Amino acid sequence: MDLRVPEYAYMFGFLQADGHLSQSAGQKGRLTTEISVRDVDLLRQFQKLTPFYSSVTERIRSTNFAGTSHTAVWSLYSLEARTLLNKLGLPYGRKSQSISPPRGEFASRDYLRGVVDADGSVGYTGKGFPFVSLTTASTAIGHYLCDYGKQVAGVQRTIKRNGRDGIYNVLYAMEAAQRLAADLYYPGCLSLKRKHAAADSLAAWVRPARMRSAHTRRRWTATEDRILLKLNSPTGAAEALGRTPQSCNLRMWRLRSGQVPLPSEQ
Repeated sequence: MDLRVPEYAYMFGFLQADGHLSQSAGQKGRLTTEISVRDVDLLRQFQKLTPFYSSVTERIRSTNFAGTSHTAVWSLYSLEARTLLNKLGLPYGRKSQSISPPRGEFASRDYLRGVVDADGSVGYTGKGFPFVSLTTASTAIGHYLCDYGKQVAGVQRTIKRNGRDGIYNVLYAMEAAQRLAADLYYPGCLSLKRKHAAADSLAAWVRPARMRSAHTRRRWTATEDRILLKLNSPTGAAEALGRTPQSCNLRMWRLRSGQVPLPSEQ
């Protein structure tokens, strides 16, 4: 399972998010992942990628959330396979908070696509805006997506656990969602077919003419700080720096009150 290979990186990301590795007495144990029967083709792809015997079965049961649940289950029992997956970063037992991106080289966008396919969503909001989101309990996975999203989508996201269940919800919308979806779901990649189709559909969205683009924060540089302090006038600095007087006034207060460090002298 070379994680530099896109298909294996995807498969590992999906299993980290939606698989379960268990062990019992002796060397017994198994890896299972259960998904909707409509996505059973993906589990058959996992079977083909795995050089050990595994099975795909279906089950129908009653649940509290739906009258009837029809799912497909992939089961792998090989000790060698389970040991390898565990060494790569798939823990035994409960794992939602402890998983993290693999160490060493791996196909990053394929790995993230696997995580998003298992624990994320792709599509349009109720108001018709494109979005890509991920729900995760793992701090490491949340930070990794934010770092990757900044490089690909050009926007910075920060993560914070919600107060209800301690889960991180990372969301990209509008053009940022389009860029991220196009990168993750490239032609011919291994993925859930329905999410790939949803990702492809995002490319058709065009921002309405009257919808203002989101404001991108302009960071202060050390040179601008020195000019602001030298002029000692929010109005004069605003004209010189191409900023608003309010922005210059607030920055001057933060510099003088120690909220931000003073720039080094040149």
